[in-house]
Amino acid sequence: MPFTRPALDALRQQARAAFEARLPGADAGLRFSAINILADVVAASAHLQHGHLDWIARQVIPDTAEGEYLTRWATIFGLARKPAAQADGSVTLTGISGTTLPAARALTRADGTAYVTLADATIGGGGSVAVAVRAVEGGAAGNAEAGARLTLTLAVVGIEGSATVAAGGLTGGAAEESDAELRARLLLRIRQPPQGGAERDYIAWALELPGVTRAWAAARRRGAGTVDVFFAFDGRTNIIPEVGDVADMQALLDLRRPVTADVLAIAPTPAPLAVTITGLSPSTAEIRAAIQVELAEQIRRDAAPGGTIFRSRLIEAVSRAAGEVSHTMTVPSGNVTHASNAIATLGVVSFA
Repeated sequence: MPFTRPALDALRQQARAAFEARLPGADAGLRFSAINILADVVAASAHLQHGHLDWIARQVIPDTAEGEYLTRWATIFGLARKPAAQADGSVTLTGISGTTLPAARALTRADGTAYVTLADATIGGGGSVAVAVRAVEGGAAGNAEAGARLTLTLAVVGIEGSATVAAGGLTGGAAEESDAELRARLLLRIRQPPQGGAERDYIAWALELPGVTRAWAAARRRGAGTVDVFFAFDGRTNIIPEVGDVADMQALLDLRRPVTADVLAIAPTPAPLAVTITGLSPSTAEIRAAIQVELAEQIRRDAAPGGTIFRSRLIEAVSRAAGEVSHTMTVPSGNVTHASNAIATLGVVSFA
């Protein structure tokens, strides 16, 4: 039978009853009785102790542990909390041929995100040079698409003040792994122990890369002995991995894979799924916004490379939106199955 933690009021009553039982003639019911005060002090102390014991009970079980205790549980099973990762990549500088930009020069993006150059860079004969940069702070905010503009914080004679993010973008930035994400990996490790290269092992390895929240393994997709690993970053606006992310994942998998396996890290191709809703009642901006949130979350839960999005689950997601009473979904008109390398994302939601 589970233990029920007593409420503070129940502890107060117990303490008052105990004082009355042990002090003949005492009446804890009197308004200004010192026994009342003493009982409340004892009850408050007991309540804190019960709270601490309740917290300890959660820490001794992997699926309820949190913070440093969850990290310790993960360590026992050979896992480590993924630290915040800094985005990196290359930017293109232009200027007068022969001009050198020293290493450790700062650049900023329009939103204030800061980067630093990793090596000296000398403008070539074509008037430009590519230089490696890294975000100063870890986190997904440091990621940037190719073509984004950065600005040198200190001017250098002979070099233009702005830089352009090179092909492949700035990638790899990710926040520190949350308790929920680490707990999910830990439970996966406990429930599905490593088997030296089983299909599920590749999923566990892929989830080790900072920022990766979902991964899928497709065995023998390119023939015998091959494994293709798809992955996604749900913490980013664009969940699809960039070129640099794929290179990082490939390097990680090459370290983990069995020597005979032909493993390929692949960024899934986004397949935006359009949704059209008619007869929405009531049709307010707030309810429409709530519907889009519910649809995006439902697709995130169900989407997988080569997977099927079931229309009935999309209808259910719309019905979950706060305030929605009735609607008709005309698009999609049926279940949608995607190619083996494509993953569903929410496309345009229309309300007719």
